Amino acid sequence: MITHVLLDADGVVQDLPGGWYAAMEPFLGDRSREFLHRTWADEEPTLAGEGDYLPMLEATLLEYGVTTPVAEVYAAVWHRIDEVGSSFEVVAALRSAGYGVHLATNQERHRGRYMHDVLGYRDRFGVSAYSWEVGAAKPDPEFFHRVVRRIGVPAREVLFVDDNEANVEGARTAGLVAEHWHFERGPGSLVDLLAAHGIRLGTP
Repeated sequence: MITHVLLDADGVVQDLPGGWYAAMEPFLGDRSREFLHRTWADEEPTLAGEGDYLPMLEATLLEYGVTTPVAEVYAAVWHRIDEVGSSFEVVAALRSAGYGVHLATNQERHRGRYMHDVLGYRDRFGVSAYSWEVGAAKPDPEFFHRVVRRIGVPAREVLFVDDNEANVEGARTAGLVAEHWHFERGPGSLVDLLAAHGIRLGTP
Protein backbone atom coordinates (compact mmCIF):
# COMPACT_ATOMS: atom_id res chain seq x y z
CA MET A 1 0.00 0.00 0.00
CA ILE A 2 1.30 3.46 -0.94
CA THR A 3 1.16 5.85 2.02
CA HIS A 4 3.54 8.57 0.82
CA VAL A 5 4.19 10.32 -2.50
CA LEU A 6 7.63 11.72 -3.29
CA LEU A 7 7.80 14.27 -6.11
CA ASP A 8 10.61 15.70 -8.19
CA ALA A 9 10.70 19.49 -8.63
CA ASP A 10 11.78 20.56 -12.14
CA GLY A 11 9.46 19.02 -14.71
CA VAL A 12 6.93 17.84 -12.12
CA VAL A 13 5.91 20.68 -9.78
CA GLN A 14 7.86 23.54 -11.34
CA ASP A 15 9.09 24.78 -14.70
CA LEU A 16 11.73 27.15 -16.04
CA PRO A 17 9.66 29.07 -18.63
CA GLY A 18 11.20 28.99 -22.07
CA GLY A 19 13.94 26.64 -20.91
CA TRP A 20 17.50 27.12 -19.68
CA TYR A 21 18.99 28.11 -23.03
CA ALA A 22 16.49 30.92 -23.58
CA ALA A 23 17.03 32.18 -20.03
CA MET A 24 20.77 32.42 -20.64
CA GLU A 25 20.57 34.06 -24.09
CA PRO A 26 20.42 37.70 -22.83
CA PHE A 27 23.91 37.16 -21.40
CA LEU A 28 25.56 34.86 -23.94
CA GLY A 29 23.43 34.73 -27.08
CA ASP A 30 24.20 31.74 -29.30
CA ARG A 31 26.90 30.57 -26.86
CA SER A 32 24.27 29.83 -24.20
CA ARG A 33 24.06 26.10 -24.88
CA GLU A 34 27.84 25.67 -24.82
CA PHE A 35 28.14 27.71 -21.64
CA LEU A 36 25.38 25.91 -19.76
CA HIS A 37 26.74 22.46 -20.51
CA ARG A 38 30.14 23.62 -19.32
CA THR A 39 28.83 25.11 -16.09
CA TRP A 40 26.52 22.16 -15.40
CA ALA A 41 29.58 19.92 -15.39
CA ASP A 42 31.13 22.21 -12.78
CA GLU A 43 27.89 22.18 -10.81
CA GLU A 44 27.59 18.40 -10.56
CA PRO A 45 29.63 17.88 -7.36
CA THR A 46 27.75 20.71 -5.65
CA LEU A 47 24.48 18.84 -6.16
CA ALA A 48 25.78 16.38 -3.57
CA GLY A 49 26.90 19.19 -1.28
CA GLU A 50 30.55 19.36 -2.36
CA GLY A 51 31.69 22.96 -2.77
CA ASP A 52 29.95 26.23 -3.59
CA TYR A 53 28.55 26.67 -7.08
CA LEU A 54 28.44 30.49 -7.24
CA PRO A 55 32.24 31.06 -7.33
CA MET A 56 32.47 28.41 -10.06
CA LEU A 57 29.73 30.11 -12.05
CA GLU A 58 31.36 33.51 -11.60
CA ALA A 59 34.71 32.24 -12.90
CA THR A 60 33.11 30.67 -15.96
CA LEU A 61 31.09 33.79 -16.73
CA LEU A 62 34.26 35.86 -16.68
CA GLU A 63 35.98 33.31 -18.89
CA TYR A 64 33.15 33.78 -21.40
CA GLY A 65 33.44 37.55 -21.18
CA VAL A 66 30.29 38.21 -19.16
CA THR A 67 30.84 41.15 -16.79
CA THR A 68 27.31 41.20 -15.34
CA PRO A 69 27.55 40.40 -11.60
CA VAL A 70 27.11 36.70 -10.90
CA ALA A 71 24.27 37.38 -8.46
CA GLU A 72 22.32 39.16 -11.19
CA VAL A 73 22.85 36.36 -13.71
CA TYR A 74 21.98 33.71 -11.13
CA ALA A 75 18.75 35.45 -10.14
CA ALA A 76 17.72 35.94 -13.78
CA VAL A 77 18.32 32.32 -14.76
CA TRP A 78 18.37 29.98 -11.74
CA HIS A 79 15.52 31.79 -9.95
CA ARG A 80 13.40 31.82 -13.10
CA ILE A 81 10.88 29.32 -11.76
CA ASP A 82 7.18 28.97 -12.46
CA GLU A 83 5.13 26.72 -10.24
CA VAL A 84 2.96 24.18 -12.04
CA GLY A 85 -0.39 25.07 -10.50
CA SER A 86 -2.12 21.86 -11.49
CA SER A 87 0.59 19.78 -9.84
CA PHE A 88 0.25 21.71 -6.60
CA GLU A 89 -3.50 21.13 -6.75
CA VAL A 90 -2.73 17.41 -6.76
CA VAL A 91 -0.33 17.95 -3.83
CA ALA A 92 -3.14 19.61 -1.88
CA ALA A 93 -5.57 16.84 -2.77
CA LEU A 94 -3.11 14.17 -1.67
CA ARG A 95 -2.57 15.88 1.66
CA SER A 96 -6.33 16.25 2.10
CA ALA A 97 -6.69 12.52 1.53
CA GLY A 98 -4.15 11.81 4.28
CA TYR A 99 -1.07 10.95 2.25
CA GLY A 100 2.38 12.22 3.09
CA VAL A 101 3.65 14.38 0.23
CA HIS A 102 7.36 15.12 -0.07
CA LEU A 103 9.89 16.74 -2.40
CA ALA A 104 13.03 15.04 -3.78
CA THR A 105 15.14 17.23 -6.03
CA ASN A 106 18.71 17.64 -7.26
CA GLN A 107 19.72 21.20 -6.34
CA GLU A 108 22.87 22.96 -5.26
CA ARG A 109 22.53 24.95 -2.07
CA HIS A 110 21.64 28.38 -3.46
CA ARG A 111 18.76 27.33 -5.71
CA GLY A 112 17.59 24.81 -3.11
CA ARG A 113 17.42 27.46 -0.41
CA TYR A 114 15.58 29.80 -2.76
CA MET A 115 12.96 27.14 -3.45
CA HIS A 116 12.69 26.17 0.20
CA ASP A 117 12.54 29.64 1.74
CA VAL A 118 11.46 32.14 -0.92
CA LEU A 119 9.04 29.93 -2.86
CA GLY A 120 7.83 28.50 0.43
CA TYR A 121 8.31 24.81 -0.31
CA ARG A 122 9.19 24.29 3.35
CA ASP A 123 5.47 24.68 4.15
CA ARG A 124 4.10 22.76 1.17
CA PHE A 125 5.80 19.40 1.60
CA GLY A 126 6.29 17.14 4.57
CA VAL A 127 9.94 16.30 3.88
CA SER A 128 11.86 18.53 1.47
CA ALA A 129 14.94 16.61 0.34
CA TYR A 130 17.42 18.74 -1.59
CA SER A 131 20.38 16.72 -2.84
CA TRP A 132 22.96 19.23 -1.62
CA GLU A 133 21.94 18.72 2.00
CA VAL A 134 21.09 15.02 1.63
CA GLY A 135 24.71 14.48 0.59
CA ALA A 136 23.86 12.39 -2.47
CA ALA A 137 22.14 13.12 -5.77
CA LYS A 138 19.70 11.27 -7.98
CA PRO A 139 19.92 8.75 -9.57
CA ASP A 140 22.21 7.34 -6.85
CA PRO A 141 20.09 4.86 -4.87
CA GLU A 142 21.77 6.17 -1.71
CA PHE A 143 19.86 9.44 -2.20
CA PHE A 144 16.59 7.52 -1.99
CA HIS A 145 17.69 5.40 0.97
CA ARG A 146 18.45 8.56 2.93
CA VAL A 147 15.20 10.27 1.94
CA VAL A 148 13.08 7.25 2.87
CA ARG A 149 14.76 7.14 6.28
CA ARG A 150 13.69 10.76 6.78
CA ILE A 151 10.12 9.93 5.82
CA GLY A 152 10.20 7.03 8.26
CA VAL A 153 8.32 4.32 6.36
CA PRO A 154 9.38 1.26 4.34
CA ALA A 155 10.52 2.14 0.82
CA ARG A 156 7.75 0.01 -0.70
CA GLU A 157 5.16 2.43 0.74
CA VAL A 158 6.61 5.41 -1.17
CA LEU A 159 5.65 6.29 -4.74
CA PHE A 160 8.28 8.47 -6.44
CA VAL A 161 7.43 10.56 -9.53
CA ASP A 162 10.17 12.09 -11.71
CA ASP A 163 10.53 13.31 -15.30
CA ASN A 164 13.93 11.60 -15.67
CA GLU A 165 13.99 7.87 -16.42
CA ALA A 166 17.40 7.38 -14.80
CA ASN A 167 16.09 8.83 -11.55
CA VAL A 168 13.07 6.53 -11.70
CA GLU A 169 15.37 3.53 -12.08
CA GLY A 170 17.53 4.72 -9.19
CA ALA A 171 14.46 4.89 -6.98
CA ARG A 172 13.33 1.42 -7.98
CA THR A 173 16.79 0.06 -7.20
CA ALA A 174 16.39 1.54 -3.71
CA GLY A 175 13.08 -0.29 -3.28
CA LEU A 176 10.62 2.54 -3.94
CA VAL A 177 7.70 2.33 -6.31
CA ALA A 178 8.52 4.82 -9.06
CA GLU A 179 6.94 6.28 -12.19
CA HIS A 180 8.08 8.53 -15.03
CA TRP A 181 5.91 11.64 -15.57
CA HIS A 182 6.25 15.22 -16.87
CA PHE A 183 3.72 17.99 -16.23
CA GLU A 184 3.29 18.52 -19.98
CA ARG A 185 1.30 15.27 -20.03
CA GLY A 186 -1.43 17.10 -18.13
CA PRO A 187 -2.80 16.86 -14.59
CA GLY A 188 -5.36 14.24 -15.51
CA SER A 189 -2.56 11.83 -16.41
CA LEU A 190 -0.98 12.36 -12.97
CA VAL A 191 -4.28 11.58 -11.28
CA ASP A 192 -4.57 8.43 -13.42
CA LEU A 193 -1.00 7.43 -12.55
CA LEU A 194 -1.74 7.79 -8.84
CA ALA A 195 -4.99 5.87 -9.18
CA ALA A 196 -3.12 3.00 -10.83
CA HIS A 197 -1.32 2.62 -7.49
CA GLY A 198 -4.53 2.69 -5.46
CA ILE A 199 -4.27 6.37 -4.52
CA ARG A 200 -7.60 8.18 -4.28
CA LEU A 201 -7.51 11.95 -3.99
CA GLY A 202 -9.36 14.10 -1.50
CA THR A 203 -10.75 17.57 -2.15
CA PRO A 204 -8.10 20.29 -1.69
